[in-house]
Amino acid sequence: MSLAWYVNRLRAMSPAELVYRFAEKAKKSLAKGRIEGWGRYRTSGRLPHLAGLADNLAAAPERVKQEIVAASAFILSGRFEALGADWPQRAPESLFPPEIWRLDPVTGGLWPGAEKYCFDISYRHERVLGDVKYVWEFNRLQFLQPLAADAALTGNTAALAAIETAVESWYAANPPFRGICWNSGIELGLRAISLLVVISLCGAQLSAATVDRIRAILHAHMVWMARYPSRFSSANNHLVAEVAGEFLIALAMPELPLSAKLEAKGRRILAEEANKQILNDGVGAEQSPTYGAFTAEFILLCSLVARSAGKPLEGEIDSRLRLFSNYIAWLSNDDGRVPGICDDDEGRVLTLSRHEPAYAASVCAAIAGYLGEPPAGPRPPEVDLRDALFGSAATGAAGLFGLKTFADGGYTVVRDTKRGHSLDIVFDHAPLGYLSIAAHGHADALSVVVTVDGKPLFVDPGTYLYHSGGQWRDWFRGTRAHNTLNIDGADQSIMSGAFNWSHKAAATLEAAVGGQDWSVKAKHDGYQKRFAALHRRMLSSTADGFAIRDELPGTVNQTAEIVFQLAPDCDATVESGIVLIERNGTTIATLSWKEAGAISIEAGGEIGEGGWYSPAFGKKVEAKRISWRGIVPDQGVTCNFALMQA
Repeated sequence: MSLAWYVNRLRAMSPAELVYRFAEKAKKSLAKGRIEGWGRYRTSGRLPHLAGLADNLAAAPERVKQEIVAASAFILSGRFEALGADWPQRAPESLFPPEIWRLDPVTGGLWPGAEKYCFDISYRHERVLGDVKYVWEFNRLQFLQPLAADAALTGNTAALAAIETAVESWYAANPPFRGICWNSGIELGLRAISLLVVISLCGAQLSAATVDRIRAILHAHMVWMARYPSRFSSANNHLVAEVAGEFLIALAMPELPLSAKLEAKGRRILAEEANKQILNDGVGAEQSPTYGAFTAEFILLCSLVARSAGKPLEGEIDSRLRLFSNYIAWLSNDDGRVPGICDDDEGRVLTLSRHEPAYAASVCAAIAGYLGEPPAGPRPPEVDLRDALFGSAATGAAGLFGLKTFADGGYTVVRDTKRGHSLDIVFDHAPLGYLSIAAHGHADALSVVVTVDGKPLFVDPGTYLYHSGGQWRDWFRGTRAHNTLNIDGADQSIMSGAFNWSHKAAATLEAAVGGQDWSVKAKHDGYQKRFAALHRRMLSSTADGFAIRDELPGTVNQTAEIVFQLAPDCDATVESGIVLIERNGTTIATLSWKEAGAISIEAGGEIGEGGWYSPAFGKKVEAKRISWRGIVPDQGVTCNFALMQA
């Protein structure tokens, strides 16, 4: 790990966090060789059980049950897909060889295993073995969830045998706290939840040896998460995942020494984090809709299990989940798809272990089922395991219409119709991200994301990679990749690591007016110190679309670039200074600027040359990027977006 990473990370910490981190480092070093091995975590007791899950599964609609059986068959065939990658197919009789837990499916490399203490493995900025998220993803054991549901529904003996083989193999290959699987608390929280789902759905059908191994794994996970909690600048979705894991283990295994303490801790922190990480207007504090859904799903699962056990959580959890659902309803198209905003690593809590194109709306359908209320917005056509376990709403609500501002979270959503087309706009005037490092934020202040007729047109570029992304990680979260203005190619906020920022642009909403002649205006200060410029952007309705006016008050004749990143299925050409935007060979819209400037349209190439879009974690594809470069006069630069008649 580089010295620069340490320096930048330390700069983001408060004095109290610095003291805590040094103490934590010492604790991790002292633990080596002292609290390892399965022996100290083997316990006896009743079969662990999360209340409510099995009953809800049995009552699931037939279509959901069919999808569960199909997902189980896929796993039993030796296949696994995640994060844009396919794992090597394994023979059904050899699904879980020892090396599978250390395998990177992209590079083919093997990460360190039981021979190495987990905290001696440096995984950040690794370039040879690959992005650690791939090996962690498989070790979340979420592919066991559809197997367990299938076994519970049909008695599938092959699914039961695969679960037992997987647990035995993982147990042998990953003793506490050895190897890459024990590095991160969020991974332990998710793995614990997977095993709790398994034992709650089909535990009575498993052998005594498998149950004993699961009990030991869960006990060790509880101890590890309680010993090394995410705090201070890392207390984001990681904290919720860890607390959810501890809390659910405590409910399922109340006889463990830490259970009473961690159940009480979980009740307190889940209520607190529901208020912190879901803002007063429903926006997730980390800005990403999918990370918001991830956090909401953890809280939702804990609330469901606690309520089913007759010990419901206290606080404002239900109202916070309801607020989040309302926010996602405004973002969603008719199929429940939401635009990409900030990071998305495709994390899920309950899953059939396959790609979900509308995860946030699926979580909101589950929230509606849990609350016993009509859904706030559309639900996706796809179904998943959470639909069975939460009794999700089977149908969605009609799409919303008009202008809605989420002032706390920092977004204004416009849902309009123009010339026979539906037009949806998301205008970003949000904070960079959550807590001091804003780990999952992008430098995208005042960007616009536009959807026409339910299909993306101007898109957020996506995420691509995390730890191994290098310069690509920087590009995909940098300002030039987003639909906003940049000065001299500089980012509005300054990066100081793959999940850290040394300077954060502050955005401010100045005005928002609804109705037929809607308008919204905001500014950010990210360029003030370096270029003595504010960036102010105003969006306003026109007869056939909308206009964008960009101003740089404080500067005189400053040169700038204004960018629009097209979705991959769209094309663009320039004719007589007007950009023609096409989809499927048909021109659907135009872009034109009142002020003179150089217009370029490029896709792919080296970093910074053209447009790129990441449709899923680990994938990037070429996509046209429209760029206007020119002088921004005192009155600003005005761009008109006009739709063609449908």
